[in-house]
Amino acid sequence: MFDTLSLFHFLRPLWLVAVPLILLLWYLVRRRLDGPTTETAGLAPHLAEALSVGTRDHRRLHPIDGFACVGVLLALASAGPTWSKLPNPLIADTAPLVVALKVTPSMEQTDLAPSRLERARFKITDLITSRAGARTALVAYAGSAHRVAPLTEDANILRPLLEGLTPQAMPVDGDSASSALTLAQGVLTDAETQGAILFVLDDLDPAEAKLFETAEPDGTQLIFLTALPPGQSLAQLDRIPNATVVQMTADDGDLVQLDRAIRSAYVAALGQDDRLQWRDRGRLLTIPAALLVLLWFRRGWTTRWAIAVLLLPLISAPHQAQAEGWRDWFLTPDQQGQIAMNRKEYSSAGNLFQDRYLAGYAKYKAGQYADAAKIFAALSTPEAAFAEGMARIRNREYRPAIATFERALELRPGWPEAEHNLALSKEILEYIETTREQSDTGEDSGIGADDVVFDNDVQRGADTTTEFADKNATPQTADQWISSIDTDMTKFLRSRFLIENQEAGK
Repeated sequence: MFDTLSLFHFLRPLWLVAVPLILLLWYLVRRRLDGPTTETAGLAPHLAEALSVGTRDHRRLHPIDGFACVGVLLALASAGPTWSKLPNPLIADTAPLVVALKVTPSMEQTDLAPSRLERARFKITDLITSRAGARTALVAYAGSAHRVAPLTEDANILRPLLEGLTPQAMPVDGDSASSALTLAQGVLTDAETQGAILFVLDDLDPAEAKLFETAEPDGTQLIFLTALPPGQSLAQLDRIPNATVVQMTADDGDLVQLDRAIRSAYVAALGQDDRLQWRDRGRLLTIPAALLVLLWFRRGWTTRWAIAVLLLPLISAPHQAQAEGWRDWFLTPDQQGQIAMNRKEYSSAGNLFQDRYLAGYAKYKAGQYADAAKIFAALSTPEAAFAEGMARIRNREYRPAIATFERALELRPGWPEAEHNLALSKEILEYIETTREQSDTGEDSGIGADDVVFDNDVQRGADTTTEFADKNATPQTADQWISSIDTDMTKFLRSRFLIENQEAGK
């Protein structure tokens, strides 16, 4: 909440000048209404009171009161209050997350059924599933810290790796949480965006806790999920500044708290990204203003102030295109398109949006990559060129994608995301062309097109049996592929971690 308040400002602050002018007008008119009438202005007070019929109610609501309220609300709305930025539609709508899991013998205690480690795996899996489309990395630590998986949006890659994380996979015993923190911060630094680090643990060494207290936060949201039975807590976590501590629960209450903390990290990351536009929240103030306008239907109220109120927003309101249907009486085409986007009706949203960039993004989300690329190609902004390149890659048009990313870099030199996607597009194109050449000529194995080769040099003519995959078989998912590898995941991770420790010791 405090992060949101620190980002609050007005996009068009000059409109705030209208607020004191409206209040001054209200004061002058209201004083005249509450003052003595012209008929009794020159009489003595006791004679004026005797000639007055009834008593004057100074608390009565006048039309000027409604006009002042509506005018102030519309002036504030025109000033453009904002406290958050519009997210990049081509990037996941949440902050990157690095999960640091403590893998020690203490995590195998069964006071939290079935065990602390198993419960931690379940919670991490549920969290990754709820963050579908968001990037998550995995770090494991005991006496040493190791990056298990880089930032990825594919939850199927993380699940089998989580299953292989046991104390037997860790090469060094101990509690080196500070090393895990350094490693996690490095992952976020490479991602070039702020995010959150989630520690899942059952204890924290006091010496390590002091290192956390003095560590530079670097804009990173630090979250602790304690794998402890109900009623137990870690007092050393309370001394870590700007840290969020969540107690593991049997229901999804802890996941709700984690999601809230991660989203706050996303808001903070958006607020410091100068490439993004601020979200104009002024239209929220038009709702109470519209309700106050209904007061002009009261009996005895004049319409001249109502005309002034109605003319005020028309001065600053941009021209809106008219479309067919009763919805256009109340909503602009872009508002209708946003409603369709919220309902995940991307194809309809692409036809409704008047903003061409948003229309292209809706087409992109709908899987209509060719149409999206055509829309983005008609725009001249670096964001549009970047989005066109993404659509070209999705449509397997790698050469045009390379050209569009190069154009994006011409419009915005040094753009890290565009440089990364440009290099990736070139690698994909080179791989495809090399594979195609090798499959056509057999040059990778030294086999010419006119060569005859026997695959059974020792027993030529012997009966051989070759199994081919069913042509109707469905391709394996990443989870199935990793599970089919004839290698124990725990042994694989231990071997990897041992090699990393040896290389770090050199």
